[in-house]
Amino acid sequence: MSTSIFDDKASKPDEDELRKVLAASAEYWGALKTFLEDKYAPITTEWKFYGKKSGWLLKVLRRKRNLFFFIPQDGYFQITFVFGDRAVEAVEKSDLPENLKSTLRNAKKYMEGRGLQLEVRCAADLEHVKKLVEIKIKN
Repeated sequence: MSTSIFDDKASKPDEDELRKVLAASAEYWGALKTFLEDKYAPITTEWKFYGKKSGWLLKVLRRKRNLFFFIPQDGYFQITFVFGDRAVEAVEKSDLPENLKSTLRNAKKYMEGRGLQLEVRCAADLEHVKKLVEIKIKN
């Protein structure tokens, strides 16, 4: 997992800091939050600091199930998913780009599944994340 731009354990990020860091991509984060609340409520979030290597990450959950980690960066953000076997199969059958399918297919398999990390810098990236959320929830 990449290191968050927020790497000081003593300073948990707030909404103002997040908006400043994300800059133009804050619009995509807002759109993703709206999508989740409109389609999959209840959604909860928890800021977590796992260590200096990861920094502050936002864990996004539906009920008690982990959907993804949100990792703020300078001017964009990353989303990290972990998919089980059924979800990996659903991604393979989806209309998502081949490079995402290949990355997931070639990811190391852990007990909890395979990881996939995406950068969100534009509307197309956001649409891929939405599709992956749908797959994660259905599988």
